[in-house]
Amino acid sequence: MISAVSLLFHLFIQFEMFQKKINTTYIIPYPRAAIVTQPVDIHHNFCKLKPLSPEETLEEQLLLESIAWPETPSLPSPLFMNSSDPAHSTFTILPRKREGQWQIGDKLEALIKIHDLMGRPKKYGGDVLLARLHNPTLGAGVAGQVVDHLNGSYSAVFSLLWEGSAEVEVTLVHPSEAVTELRRVNIEEPDRIYFKSQFRSSLLTRTTTCNVCLRPTQPVCNYTDLRTGEPWFCYKPANMSCDTRISTYNGGHKTSLTTMEKLFQSGVNMKVSIPASGPANVTVFPKQKGQLEVNSSSVESEPSGYYYQGVWRALGGTTVHQFNTSSAITQCLKGKQVYMYGDSTMGQWFEYLNAALPDLKEFNLHSHRSTGPLMALDYANNIFVRYRTHGPPLRTVRVSSMELHYIANELDNVVGGSNTVVVFGIWAHFDTFPIGFYIRRLMSIRSAVVRLLSRAPGTVVVIRTGNPKPYTTILGAFVHSEWYTFQRVKALKAIFKGLNVHLVDAWEMVLAHHLPHSMHPEPPVIKNMINVLLSYICPPKGGFTSWADFLIFGLTVFSG
Repeated sequence: MISAVSLLFHLFIQFEMFQKKINTTYIIPYPRAAIVTQPVDIHHNFCKLKPLSPEETLEEQLLLESIAWPETPSLPSPLFMNSSDPAHSTFTILPRKREGQWQIGDKLEALIKIHDLMGRPKKYGGDVLLARLHNPTLGAGVAGQVVDHLNGSYSAVFSLLWEGSAEVEVTLVHPSEAVTELRRVNIEEPDRIYFKSQFRSSLLTRTTTCNVCLRPTQPVCNYTDLRTGEPWFCYKPANMSCDTRISTYNGGHKTSLTTMEKLFQSGVNMKVSIPASGPANVTVFPKQKGQLEVNSSSVESEPSGYYYQGVWRALGGTTVHQFNTSSAITQCLKGKQVYMYGDSTMGQWFEYLNAALPDLKEFNLHSHRSTGPLMALDYANNIFVRYRTHGPPLRTVRVSSMELHYIANELDNVVGGSNTVVVFGIWAHFDTFPIGFYIRRLMSIRSAVVRLLSRAPGTVVVIRTGNPKPYTTILGAFVHSEWYTFQRVKALKAIFKGLNVHLVDAWEMVLAHHLPHSMHPEPPVIKNMINVLLSYICPPKGGFTSWADFLIFGLTVFSG
């Protein structure tokens, strides 16, 4: 018994040491008034980012190295003719390594060869490619993992997860030369999306420009949050105090278009399918007893899940249940407080629950639906659901400055416990800023999550990743490019890895589905996401939802 307890205690200590330890002193008053300063500690010339501790600086450096994208070499003119061309490129399904038929559990590899517009093979990597294996008839689909060999060729690796036909689909999102331009514009024009704030004092009203990246051409009001250190600035209105700010809204976008527009042509080299050289599909048979699975690739990682008959099936230990009736959802959420934070893609989840549960009555807070706050109650079943948008930057309609709350601050005000669910998704409004800004925001939220789980370990925390989005113009790419989003998805997964949190992989759930990509996924995708969320909240009986459950179970077994 003693050795068993020692083993469990050792495992628990290892788990605790793996978590990020932070200062738990977080009760700091909200700022009442901003001060007038000039931005200092310039990053990307004029972006003032939150300073990091030495440990955080090292973590950021390692994280940036892990998501680094290959550089495009200098090319002779005309650059466009030397860029990647999907029409001249091909992919080929490689044969099974062992003789025999493809079977469930095998790994399939497609070799992608990229050529330029002159038909010449590319000799370097850096293209943005998406890959999917699917069967529309079966409602089946799974995302593929793309490996860049840095020589103009790529491998798309797929897990074979269903019986029957499986078709490979490869899409060139951006040629590597376009990525160079996307990288440049994020460094040189991080303020291409700008924001406005309205100030009012007596009968005087003025409007000024706001941003985290604000060029220091005139005095600014510093609205850096005192609790999180998250920076935000507005140009100071003439003859008015910084304390008179009343609202914030999206100002628009400005981009200095260059001669690189040809690199962003819808239907030519942006989000275009690459044809197959040979068959694009294989037939998958049931796994034969005693026959080994075949891995035709060195890629070891697995997808987070796949669709079959339109239903998302998670891999890696999570069983996704189907909550197909309002009574099933109500039973799961009974006695629960659900706090949702993030952008409008998180607001979609609130709207889904609000529509799906007839006894969940929304309380009218007279707020805009895209920003909230929104609140709904089911008194009979003691269900509370609330949604609030994250703090700036926020490309949205006019919102009161008093409603701009940072997620980390909100989490510090949540008591938590086994009756509490915290859900957040923060990604869509950060693509146009330096990724260091996004990393700092996530680190701040992570610290608050650690504090929450320390004081209330039974709290269920669920995180929604970003997902692929549609765009057809160079301006759309400069705001919504999947290259921006993909890097931020990888950063989010790395930052929260190892914590007792759950992930809804919206990136793979949208990529694997047959419906077109959308910033706000279609209802069938949202339904599957909600099923994943509810499965985390209400796991099958006998599953472990926390390390405390694991320890109790272990002690019971060993003592018995």
